[in-house]
Formats: sequence, structure tokens, C-alpha cells
Amino acid sequence: MKQVLLNYNTIIIIKLQSFNITRLIITVTRICAILKKQKCNFSGPISLPTKKRKYCLLKSPHINKTAREHFEIKIYKKILKIFPKLYINLNFFFPSGVDLKIFKI
Repeated sequence: MKQVLLNYNTIIIIKLQSFNITRLIITVTRICAILKKQKCNFSGPISLPTKKRKYCLLKSPHINKTAREHFEIKIYKKILKIFPKLYINLNFFFPSGVDLKIFKI
């Protein structure tokens, strides 16, 4: 349970990123539902560009230089902007694999 007391002029930006899109969508919908219950004004979720990392590995360490395997990791990102009235109470468990960063402006 986390409560944050804020002024009216502050804006909270929540940046979520994950390698699994379904866990990210579930987390964003939970946060949006909590914010709607608390009657906070918010904008989003805003989808950011997906980062793709590609790796190329040799199958055989000695002879076959042309035999290679390719792997790819995608990192999905979303942003929520929150305009709180007095305080925010986010009380739930985030699934594993979802990274959360909170910025206060």
C-alpha cells in the first residue's frame, strides 16, 4: 500500500515496461480500474514504440560458421499520466516481469 500526498499542480507519470504483452495489459487495466474508483483524472495508457533486441548465435563452435540461430527479445512500454486530487492509493501486487517507474513532475 502506497499513499502519496501531492499538490494540485503535480503530475504523476507511471512508466510500465515488460517483455510479456499480456501481463503488461493486465497491469495497466488494474491501475486504470483503481484510478477510476478513486475518481482521479488520468490520460492513457499511451503505447510507446517496442524495442527489439536480436541475437545471433553459432550452432556449432568449430566447423559450421554458416549454421546460426537467431533470437529476438521484445520490450513493450506504456505510459500513464495521472492528475491527482489529493492522494493516490495503489494497493495491489504487480505480476513478475513488469517493471514500474514513477516520476513526479
